[in-house]
Amino acid sequence: MTASDLGAAPDATISVREVFGIDTDLQCPSFRERSDHVPALDPAYRFDPDTTLAVIAGFMHNRRVLVQGFHGTGKSTHIEQTASRLNWPCVRINLDGQVSRIDLIGKDAITIKEGAQVTEFREGIIPWALQRGVALVLDEYDAGRPDVMFVLQRVLEADGKLTLLDQNRVLQPHSAFRLFATANTVGLGDASGMYYGTQPLNQGQMDRWQVIATLNYLAASTEIAIVVARAPQYDSTRGLELIAQMVELAGLTRIAFASGELSTVMSPRTVINWAQNLAIFGDVDRAFRLTFLNRCDEAERLIVTEL
Repeated sequence: MTASDLGAAPDATISVREVFGIDTDLQCPSFRERSDHVPALDPAYRFDPDTTLAVIAGFMHNRRVLVQGFHGTGKSTHIEQTASRLNWPCVRINLDGQVSRIDLIGKDAITIKEGAQVTEFREGIIPWALQRGVALVLDEYDAGRPDVMFVLQRVLEADGKLTLLDQNRVLQPHSAFRLFATANTVGLGDASGMYYGTQPLNQGQMDRWQVIATLNYLAASTEIAIVVARAPQYDSTRGLELIAQMVELAGLTRIAFASGELSTVMSPRTVINWAQNLAIFGDVDRAFRLTFLNRCDEAERLIVTEL
């Protein structure tokens, strides 16, 4: 497949056991060659087995897969890194309250052709991806406006056709088109204020997601390995002890958050940033303040200090 060819179908298979280290005999379709739309490979990325199998099911059987969980756990990256190992073109868009139906579907636009003004339909991201062999990732799915999200209702069906009313056209999905989404909630909104801006989503639409995976905070040993992979300078006995203490502190903030003592929590991404900032500033306390403590409420900083 050339860099500009997104019309091809998978032409190879990979062993899930060999590529992802999961004890299964699954063989997943893949592409022999990489294109410009394939995410960059991160050889240090650590895969969660359950989430990976859910994403693999999406690629293998064209299932609509939603990955939900806390922030900083690598939901979007999980999908992208899976696609990278399959050489599967992948496009990720972030949904927010400003994304409109026009952004998703497209609009008529006036262009100049041969010196004359003509009106042409410019595709939005949904019809563009639907007609090509790409995996479309809707990031922050629950931050999209519920009325706009109805655009996806038909695409989420088994056959995935899309009707363009303005064009009187029905688009057939490409055989290699795949649809994924990530969310901090499962469409129920957020009453805690932790994920301000998320919206309750229509449960009829949520029911169309065929596979729903949960990716939350991982075991401490796994998180330590992830941090060290991002900050390899700590891959020593003393460095691993330090990272283990950082991860332990992060775990304490999560317990305090769950009990209502803290309104801010340290995600794995925060621990990675702390370790990387430590390499820059050379001081654990200063790096911690600049990474996490300064975004905590002043009334809660004493609790964090005690932890």
